[in-house]
This record gives sequence, structure tokens and C-alpha cells, in this order.
Amino acid sequence: MRVSEQLAGAILLFSTCIFNASQISAQNDEAIPDLSGIWDGGFSVRPVNGVDVPWGEDNFPNLNARALAYQEVWEETMAPKYDCQPASSPAIQYDPYAMQVTQWPDRVLFRYEKDDQLRTVWLDGREPEATDFSLQGFSVGHYEDGSLYVTTTHFVFDIAGFDDYNGIPSSAQKVVTERYWREGEELKLTLTVEDPMFLQEPTSYTTRWLPSGPDYRLQPYDCDPEASRTSVRFYPSKYD
Repeated sequence: MRVSEQLAGAILLFSTCIFNASQISAQNDEAIPDLSGIWDGGFSVRPVNGVDVPWGEDNFPNLNARALAYQEVWEETMAPKYDCQPASSPAIQYDPYAMQVTQWPDRVLFRYEKDDQLRTVWLDGREPEATDFSLQGFSVGHYEDGSLYVTTTHFVFDIAGFDDYNGIPSSAQKVVTERYWREGEELKLTLTVEDPMFLQEPTSYTTRWLPSGPDYRLQPYDCDPEASRTSVRFYPSKYD
């Protein structure tokens, strides 16, 4: 490639970045929240020590007979996380790690330090196709009254898809809705999950993040399947 072509490409990329930034600035002027940045969701920010978190007496899911049967046979050694399978919604948002939010005119990107996961929330009106089923599903969103609203569908079945604290799976019928907004320095989220395959009714939780330090960068998760699975040998099994 000639130098002139490289220079032209660099100018085009720079111009695009300026255009995108100016678009977001204009949108913020129209009451679209500024959610961008790296947010701290660690142990010091919210309670994470407990077998039921983020589910408690007031919001624990109303499980149907199918879910109770799965929960009965569940044990820790079955958790896909020991094979380095990433967590999905509604668990990954509550895991005690940092999260980076990037806002573009046509999408919002959520990059999770946990499991090195990237979610794309499309704002341009596109709809999912039959090939869009995945562990993180397909997310669409819109801004309204100072909040970002996200709806995610097209999940695949996951034996620990609701969360592996309680041994509750999730199905391809799972629908997760999220509302993100700012309260001062805090980034707040209310998440609602419905899944008629396992839940009798929708359930939800609310959580928060705080700004990370100005020099903080997301750290690699670096899960090693062989080392991770080795630790399972030390868990007692209820099966012979």
C-alpha cells in the first residue's frame, strides 16, 4: 500500500472517530446518559459473599417443577465455569469484576473483565436472525428518559445459565431486560429475567458500579481449562 493510501485511511478513521464522538455528544445533550468508562463492580462495591446473591428472600426466583428437578441433581462439579465457559446474563452483570462501557451512535459495547466477554447492544433497529443464538444472546436497546434499555433474546441452553450459585439453568426462551442509568457517580442497573421453561414468573435484581481509577485497565481473565478443572477434584460429590 502506498504512503498516500495509508495516510488517506488514517484521515478517514480519524474523521469517523470525530464524527462518532460529536454524535454521542449531541445525543447526550438530548438527555441520553453518559455511561462510558470503566466501572468497578468488585467486592468493595456490592455484597457478593453468600450462596444466594444476588437473589434473596424478596426476589428469589419462583421455580417450576422442571427447574427444581435440575436443581436437585446439581452439584458444584457440574459448573461449566470449571471448563472456562463464560457466564451469561443474569449472572455476568453481578460478578465482582470491572466492566467497560463504550457508546457509539449505533451500538453500546459492554466489555466484562470476567471471562473476557464482549456484548454488543444494537441501537439501529436491527432484528436477530436464526443464526444469532449464542451464550450471550442477541441484544437490542434504546435510550429513553435518561436511561439505556436493553432486551436480550436468542440465548442457548445453559446448565448454569441462571446462575451457578443455586444450580438453576436457563433455556433458549430466556429473555433478559436491563435498564442502565446514572445516579451521581454511580452506574445503576435493574435486570429482569424471564424464562417460562424454568421460572413461573419473572424476577429481578438491582445493582451498581462505581468509577474505576483513571489509570485502571481491564485485566485479562486468562482461564486455563486444565488448571480450572483440576480444582474440582477437591469438591465432594453426592454421587458415587
